[in-house]
Amino acid sequence: MYKSFPQYLKEIFPCKVQKISLNVGLNCPNRDGTIGRGGCTYCNNRSFNPAYCDEYKSVTSQLDEGVAFFAHKYPEMEYLAYFQSYTNTYGEESRLRACYEEALAYPKVRGLIIATRPDCISASLMDYFAELAQRTFLLIELGVESLSDETLRLINRGHDVACARQCVHALAARGIPVGVHLILGLPGESRQQMLASAAELSRWPITTLKLHQLQLIKDTTLARQVAEHPDFVQLFSLDEYIAFLAQYIARLRPDIVLDRFVSQSPKEYLIAPDWGLKNFEFTHRLDNYLRSHGICQGGLYR
Repeated sequence: MYKSFPQYLKEIFPCKVQKISLNVGLNCPNRDGTIGRGGCTYCNNRSFNPAYCDEYKSVTSQLDEGVAFFAHKYPEMEYLAYFQSYTNTYGEESRLRACYEEALAYPKVRGLIIATRPDCISASLMDYFAELAQRTFLLIELGVESLSDETLRLINRGHDVACARQCVHALAARGIPVGVHLILGLPGESRQQMLASAAELSRWPITTLKLHQLQLIKDTTLARQVAEHPDFVQLFSLDEYIAFLAQYIARLRPDIVLDRFVSQSPKEYLIAPDWGLKNFEFTHRLDNYLRSHGICQGGLYR
């Protein structure tokens, strides 16, 4: 029905691999005043950090704790070091490289996933990533969030669509696999605009795509905006989101690897929507919907 991330990893690795999230104490340019302050309006970074992610611990210590968390279930598991928190190419290049190399030196780490912004990768880092991709698994995951410049302004993202497109092409031209992250349901976007973004994104040379529904998280600008103006965003219900995702998937290029469809923040942070499903339970429902409606990835791709 669609090309999944586990399927993609099976094509590359002969064993089961698991991401381990890392926090190396970086920041974002729309938080520290470089291009803005306050960060993205929807973001509370604490809401998606595993407990073992602590910026005051070394990369090795965080990997130790991550491996301990997973190894009792799968002793033969190998790992991908996932630089997840904040903008993981934003800092002194020598320190960044040291963090990446420390992760790669860790036993059983077979590659890196580096989450960042499209406006925060220098040409020299891109050249380094091109060399890195020759010797290990590497995926650069770009937070693009929307293909609408109006929406990007509304959420205080600090870059535009052209910047994201240019970065994707520059990385892909160097032979570096690129992933894109989008949020569905952001303010200022109609459902039709979001569906149109699937066709546009399919023209970009991306390898993976990570999607999730907009969530209202405590202690964020967006939560305050919605409290003052309840119609500022239209949150998806569970059934609406599954039906919408099916149409979105049908419009995507068939070879794009679909990494994720949903996110569920911890209850202590989540305001809405609270669907009460674990990620695998949601995926099971989506798969059943696609199967029962005869929908597959690329079915409406032109």
